Amino acid sequence: MPVAPPFAPPQLTHRRRMLVLAICCMSLLIVSLDNTVLNVALPSMAREFGTSISGMQWTIDAYTLVLATLLMLAGSTADRVGRRKIFKVGLVVFTAASVACSLAPNLESLVAFRMLQAVGGSMLNPVAMSIITNTFTEPRERARAIGVWGGVVGISMAAGPLVGGLLVDSVGWRSIFWINLPVGLAALLLTIRYVPESRAPKPRRPDPVGQLLVMVLFGALTYAIIEAPTAGWTSPLIIAFAAAALLALIGLLAYEPRRADPLIDLRFFGSAPFSGATVIAISAFAALGGFLFLSTLYLQNVRGLNALHAGVWMLPMAAMTLVCAPLSGRLIGSRGPRLPLLIAGVAMTASGVLFAAFDAETSNGTLFLGYVLFGLGFGFVNAPITNTAVSGMPRSQAGVAAAVASTSRQIGQTLGVAVIGAVLASGVGSSSYADTFTEASRPAWWIITGCGLAVLVLGALTSGRWARETARRTAERLDAGSADSAARPSTTLAP
Repeated sequence: MPVAPPFAPPQLTHRRRMLVLAICCMSLLIVSLDNTVLNVALPSMAREFGTSISGMQWTIDAYTLVLATLLMLAGSTADRVGRRKIFKVGLVVFTAASVACSLAPNLESLVAFRMLQAVGGSMLNPVAMSIITNTFTEPRERARAIGVWGGVVGISMAAGPLVGGLLVDSVGWRSIFWINLPVGLAALLLTIRYVPESRAPKPRRPDPVGQLLVMVLFGALTYAIIEAPTAGWTSPLIIAFAAAALLALIGLLAYEPRRADPLIDLRFFGSAPFSGATVIAISAFAALGGFLFLSTLYLQNVRGLNALHAGVWMLPMAAMTLVCAPLSGRLIGSRGPRLPLLIAGVAMTASGVLFAAFDAETSNGTLFLGYVLFGLGFGFVNAPITNTAVSGMPRSQAGVAAAVASTSRQIGQTLGVAVIGAVLASGVGSSSYADTFTEASRPAWWIITGCGLAVLVLGALTSGRWARETARRTAERLDAGSADSAARPSTTLAP
């Protein structure tokens, strides 16, 4: 008789599964809300600290960059030592770091505390998704649960600008970090009481070399992009960081296939849906990061709106995301991911074209339409990314697969803010925002348009019968590889 794997989640009642989903969504809420609230607060923070565009970029990218480099480590560690255990540690670190951010005396300490926040955040979203995947084992029910999960992003986008604007205008920007304290504590207490422990049946070994290479790759690339407009694109420092990123990438491609338990299992990318979901996540979240960054600066620094009124203007985008995310999950459960991805690609591309080709921000009507279209597209794209990333993989690899999907999101948002900010800084130069913003931001809007087009094309190419067959073959190879490595443990390289 086969023996159940250790710490396999027990069979839970429907009510208990819904409670676990709600607890996991609370962690996503504080992480997502933190980012949307922060965007609205950027101009106020910049004025207090006397910082430039690059300083504002670092307050966002310091968080997303650390998050991106640690997500896969957190996912594999949770699969190995226990998902609930890592989830609880993440809640404690994230909540404590949020309090520290509210007390930051200068930009440098704020960036440092944001990085500490990211350490905690890296233990939340991918681990929560792994808990959800192992709690909801029936495909249709899981797709709907992931749709609810995606809807929480919409809630954070809807509440973030309004809550952030209200807090910034009434109390000050530091208060935006206080809201994480009650939610984080409540999620921690509920996790201790209701979330069952689970582990992967075959724990993965740590991969310190791979982890270091990932940190060098993303860190060096982001630094080069953000600082290039100031230092110069041909500066020896920028060239050195770009070269370091390239060498780290080459090192990853050469080293990771030699390990039995790599940090990044390159065999995952033999699945066309998984590879497509990864690139779609990078494209969609690059568009989101750039969209929010441009919108915040335009509404407050060009139109002269306060934080609350800027949040109200961004509400149509957030409301569409809130409405469309659960609908996307239901469509995936009944018809698969293809239709939501196509809708998302068309809507995001159309929104980018409105701003890039027709200067949508110069008219209230087209500005409103552009926000609605982007919110519609982003609402449909999030659920199929996660569902596609984890559905074709063995359940034992759920933590790592979910972490790769979450990492792709954070990489996308990091690069979106870095690239869009660099393009804008190069265009604005020493001029005032009001005089040059529309013209300087046009190349940035074309980049966002390209991201939407990538979602559309890849969504069509990686959601058909051929793509599903590649996913099936990849899952078989992963299962076979797991059996081989269990029989021959000596194939793993020493860390």
